[in-house]
Amino acid sequence: MTLTPSLVAFALVPLILWRLYARYRRLVSRQKSRAWRHWAAVVFFPAILALLAFTSLVRPLAEVALFGGVAIGIALSVIGLRHTRFEVAPDGFWFTPDARIGIALMSLLVARVLYRFYQMSTAALPAAARGSQMQDLSRSPLTLVLIGMLLAYYTAYAIGLLRWRRAQALAAPLPGGTPP
Repeated sequence: MTLTPSLVAFALVPLILWRLYARYRRLVSRQKSRAWRHWAAVVFFPAILALLAFTSLVRPLAEVALFGGVAIGIALSVIGLRHTRFEVAPDGFWFTPDARIGIALMSLLVARVLYRFYQMSTAALPAAARGSQMQDLSRSPLTLVLIGMLLAYYTAYAIGLLRWRRAQALAAPLPGGTPP
């Protein structure tokens, strides 16, 4: 028995749904600020953006779309940070993000990916042509705008959280002498 792309996609659906649920819970609840997680976002997401920018060099419209999404994502992160509730507690730094922007960005990207999968599944194309359509998912200007927005938003948001942590640590140590 060989694995067809539709079987693989069907098998990945529960994993994807679980990750979306976990992401949703993180977007709407109070979270402990963990510097390593913020640093991972600051390093990992720009690396993905650089890779996407490199692969879209041959398509100028895709490149412009990606960087347009990055600009929008950075602006949205500034707004998101202004609406975030920050607190310093004896057990560390905590923040509660304004969920509207993160949920909206995630929903737009999920809707776009689902729409593209729907387009591919309803097209009467041979398997080889569907594979090339799958590659176009990452080259589509609309998809790249959304990916750029999402990655830039989370990168800039993480930078904002790191700056806030640093300002708090410089202003006063945590109660109980706990290092930041």
